[in-house]
Amino acid sequence: MNKNWPLWEVFIRSKNGLHHKHAGSLHAADAQMAMENARDVYTRRMEGVSLWVVESKHITASNPMESGELFEPAHDKVYRHPTFYPLPDEVKNI
Repeated sequence: MNKNWPLWEVFIRSKNGLHHKHAGSLHAADAQMAMENARDVYTRRMEGVSLWVVESKHITASNPMESGELFEPAHDKVYRHPTFYPLPDEVKNI
């Protein structure tokens, strides 16, 4: 394996799942090789129905030190809260 190959993040959607979940990482020369290696390494038991591979350098993460600013609700914008809107009685789940 070439240590200069980029790092890829692997996401799998299981047969019973609705969402892709992070399964792990691997090194590969390109997207096709990453997809094939992800299939071989992370779906050996036929548990997946969909794979995503994303080159790690294309993922942007939030800064944990700024989580308060990013995740706290805006108190001055009450229209963003679901309680602001009246729901008809026919609506059971939102």
